[in-house]
Amino acid sequence: MNKAKKKLLIGALVIVAAVSYLVYAGIQETSVYYLTVTQSSQMLASNKEFRMEGNVVPGSIKQAPDSLGAEFVITDSAKQAPIKYHGTIPDMFKDNIKVVVQGKYDKNGVFVAHTLLTSCPSKYEASKQNNKI
Repeated sequence: MNKAKKKLLIGALVIVAAVSYLVYAGIQETSVYYLTVTQSSQMLASNKEFRMEGNVVPGSIKQAPDSLGAEFVITDSAKQAPIKYHGTIPDMFKDNIKVVVQGKYDKNGVFVAHTLLTSCPSKYEASKQNNKI
């Protein structure tokens, strides 16, 4: 193998290594844990951000008029977690709806969320109709 081919091979290996590192670093930075309310109790002492899924407890939503955000409680039927969210409330947000929140627990055990996602209710699923020919 001559010097030109060795330089080309080394250059290609450096480029592949750099791209691989950037992909790995990007995945590490954007990956977020996804836990149930029960599983999230393990994260109380940590300062790590994660996602948590649960159903909004009926009657727990406290939202001041003319303000962004809300305080509410979610549950997975086994445990409950208080949530404090600051941001735009999705139109579908209400009691008994499944939500996913992203954030972390504060020192008081309240989950401070910066992202709130709601699941689409079943009324938007395609209905089954009997099509007779």
